[in-house]
Amino acid sequence: MRFDEKQVRRYEAWFQTEPGRIALEREKALLEYLISPWPRRNQRLLEVGCGSGLFLEMFWQTGFDVSGIDPSPPMLAAARQRLGKAADLQVGHAECLPYEDKEFDFVALVTVLEFCDDAQAAIAEAVRVARKGVLIGFLNRRSFYYLTNGKCWPWTDCQGPLRNARWRTWPEVWDAFMAEAGLRPSRARSVLPGPPWSWRDRALCRLLNGILYPPGLGAFAAVRFDLVGEKPLTPIMAWKVEPRAS
Repeated sequence: MRFDEKQVRRYEAWFQTEPGRIALEREKALLEYLISPWPRRNQRLLEVGCGSGLFLEMFWQTGFDVSGIDPSPPMLAAARQRLGKAADLQVGHAECLPYEDKEFDFVALVTVLEFCDDAQAAIAEAVRVARKGVLIGFLNRRSFYYLTNGKCWPWTDCQGPLRNARWRTWPEVWDAFMAEAGLRPSRARSVLPGPPWSWRDRALCRLLNGILYPPGLGAFAAVRFDLVGEKPLTPIMAWKVEPRAS
């Protein structure tokens, strides 16, 4: 699915609302938690379907050398405005990436499979161009969010992009990756188990939606697949005290 300029403005504006801000905050926290074992210095990360760069900016801020690809020129224009020269951005499709085998250390697909014509091909391409690991974030079809925003009820906007999305389940994502790489997930969790009206900046709501749940419960789930058995390195920013020489 290619977003036009009107849809991009609508997409960006939603994240300025209270529910959108809370959702983005929790989604970023989940992704940061999952990739915490990955090394960062001189590590290249490609985000497939990077959109307007909301998550690509987070990956860059955590220390990766980032690149992004997306089929929508208006989305990439918003990403360029957000990231400037910090990211290499290209127009392209997840099912046919214009990169060499193992060109990147890590590849991330965040809410991309929902809009792919061939999700299995997108996963195969991510595995092909990644050398060390793949991160997948997806909208959970077995969630309150799907019941309120993924179905076309009489009181909802049936023309919204989520109505055309192919929402996924945790077993579907696991099986699809196993078919391409033959690897079990390294770690998977989800956030935002409550309906959108609970995505508020109130104590009880933040407690409900701030916990990391099993991948089949929350509206947004993510899974990390490590392609190599490399020992995780602690990112420099994670040191809490000054290291001492032995």
